[in-house]
Amino acid sequence: MLDQKLLQQFSIVAARAAYSSSLLKGKNDKIAADQAAVDSMRNYLNKIEMNGKIVIGEGEMDEAPMLYIGEKLGTGEGELLDIAVDPLDGTTLTAKNLPNAISVIAVSESGNLLQAPDTYMEKIAIGPGYPENIIDLDNSIETNLKNIAEFKSIKTSDLTVCLLERDRHDKIVSSLNKLSTKIKFISDGDVLGAIYTCVDKFNVDMYVGVGGAPEGVLAAAAIKCFGGQFQGRLVISNNDEKLRATKLGIRDMKKKYYLNDLVKGDVIFCAAGVTDGEMLKGIRIDGSNFMADLLVLHSENKINKIYTETLEI
Repeated sequence: MLDQKLLQQFSIVAARAAYSSSLLKGKNDKIAADQAAVDSMRNYLNKIEMNGKIVIGEGEMDEAPMLYIGEKLGTGEGELLDIAVDPLDGTTLTAKNLPNAISVIAVSESGNLLQAPDTYMEKIAIGPGYPENIIDLDNSIETNLKNIAEFKSIKTSDLTVCLLERDRHDKIVSSLNKLSTKIKFISDGDVLGAIYTCVDKFNVDMYVGVGGAPEGVLAAAAIKCFGGQFQGRLVISNNDEKLRATKLGIRDMKKKYYLNDLVKGDVIFCAAGVTDGEMLKGIRIDGSNFMADLLVLHSENKINKIYTETLEI
């Protein structure tokens, strides 16, 4: 099991990254906002007593100075850890000062997080309390929703599905409309989209759609902490993406990944609000301090909390 002290340390890493990128909100420069979060995250991760390795990052080694896959972080002493990061999930949201941008990090013991390539992934997620495999990527949208509705003893028209508002989801939207199912569209940030299924106040019954594969692993880490269900399948569209996946040890490009394929064993998940959002408020500055709203999760210890951290600038 992961050391409990890591929870606080990685929470502060997320908060610091969120603060750094928040200084660029509304500046219409998503690259600078992302770079600010990356630089902060690297700086504070290197202060933690650990042998950390990035397994979900901002790209390959030749794309440095981003936090690249395979990068070693920490003091070099302590636990061997896998680290998945999205220093700024919502670069465009931050650049335009729109809601729901967050800084995200997930941590497991070495070898326990899938090294997902920077490609797309089909995803489906639900919250806790359902029978195992009540949903399945290989089922139609109609079948998945009818299974959920039947279990909850309600109609499919009483359900709500969250998905990214993208042209590639037109077929899904058409199916949802035929069932009169309510839709919660999100413009960006599908890590939060999946998490909505696990938080009662959002009344989201299922998350579905195609988004980034790295974000899929991060979402799966959070879903595991909540006790929900998640499945994913890589969407490989060209030889370059196939080569990228092969380099990371993936052989079956059509494999359906269950939650415990993506995230094994114990996992910590931390997200800090950058801009004001539905779940987390954005960074607030008060003199020489800043306040960050944090979602902090730990699967083995069943920790699930949202709180505000105050730190010195």
